[in-house]
Amino acid sequence: MDETMTETAHTAPFAPFEWMLSARYLRARRKEGFISVIAGFSFLGIMLGVATLIIVMAVMNGFRKELLDKILGLNGHILVQPLESPLTDWKDVAERISQVQGVRLAAPVVDGQALASSPWNASGVLVRGIRSDDLNNLTSIAKNIKQGSLEGFDDGQGVAIGRRLADQLSLHAGDSVTLVAPKGAVTPMGTTPRIKPYKIVAVFEIGMSEYDLGFVFMPLAEAQAYFNRSSDVTSIEVFTTNPDRIDAYRKAVSEAAGRPVFLVDWRQRNSTFFNALQVERNVMFLILTMIVLVAALNIVSGLIMLVKDKGSDIAILRTMGASQGSIMRIFLITGASIGVVGTLVGFVVGLVICLNIRSIRQFLSWLTSTELFSPELYFLSKLPAEIDVGETTAVVVMALTLSFLATLYPSWRAARLDPVEALRYE
Repeated sequence: MDETMTETAHTAPFAPFEWMLSARYLRARRKEGFISVIAGFSFLGIMLGVATLIIVMAVMNGFRKELLDKILGLNGHILVQPLESPLTDWKDVAERISQVQGVRLAAPVVDGQALASSPWNASGVLVRGIRSDDLNNLTSIAKNIKQGSLEGFDDGQGVAIGRRLADQLSLHAGDSVTLVAPKGAVTPMGTTPRIKPYKIVAVFEIGMSEYDLGFVFMPLAEAQAYFNRSSDVTSIEVFTTNPDRIDAYRKAVSEAAGRPVFLVDWRQRNSTFFNALQVERNVMFLILTMIVLVAALNIVSGLIMLVKDKGSDIAILRTMGASQGSIMRIFLITGASIGVVGTLVGFVVGLVICLNIRSIRQFLSWLTSTELFSPELYFLSKLPAEIDVGETTAVVVMALTLSFLATLYPSWRAARLDPVEALRYE
């Protein structure tokens, strides 16, 4: 038997007897109950850490994607503003910019602040004058009409408002909303506010509370008259086919304008917001990685206690011919099994929760009778989750690596145990 074990230990790494002993050490016995408890907590820690990391990263990715889609679906990827003189030639400029390769829409707009009011309430809004064809090309608006229609938008004096604004003002499509602009007609007594009622022809819902509450769309010609801009526009919103290649379009758009203009792209307009989101995402990753690290340290302490408890067993194995490599592999398998199983279970739990996160949120909201995801606080009206394959793989690999590294020192210590010293007081 001595020769057989020696031969097996030298010729077959991770031999069957090593797996058998590792499995026995993982099973709880009465006198080893405390070690088993540590192993259980290590497993739970790694499982929860991996699952939480996957869920949080997926939600953060979902936030970024949804916000990016909402923001870029309503605001242009490049904002063209006039320099030296007003944009009185906006028709020609917009036509030239729309011919640039990669530009799918160049929409002249008139922007102005106003107070939207009804007999029941009032709210500050951004009024955006835009042509009917351009508004229909904004799919985030045109495909999310909840009441009314955009047909004949340019023909009348109607406006389109967001659903949250409509709810706040207690209005519906077909009702009238009164818009109050601070700069109106100039009289001998000074400038008076402009107050005018408009019929609501459509109510849209983008899904981003800031836009559904704060935007009112008006026909371009009417907005020019309302804000005293008879022949010019505020800016031209340029939408491209690929927002991530915005640098490639800037020069071409500037040249196509054919006049002095100032360009601002979507990254500059939203840099603070998206930088804050990225910093929060990185910090959350580091904090949650600590959970996995603590669980890995539990594996270290559990294995060290197991090595101390199994000192005589190790000495007997060594005297029977087991090599130091065999002893090291036995404890390596024991510790790594906790990490591998915990990581895989955490991966599955994380995926299941991510795929059902909206149902879980609705159930918890119902159970606690509270709104867990308030649109006023989080901008979006639903909780998004976007699983990134590369990021999820990195989380799994990181957890497996930490679990493996945690087993090296206790396994090495077990392999270095002197059989004579271990059996001296037995």
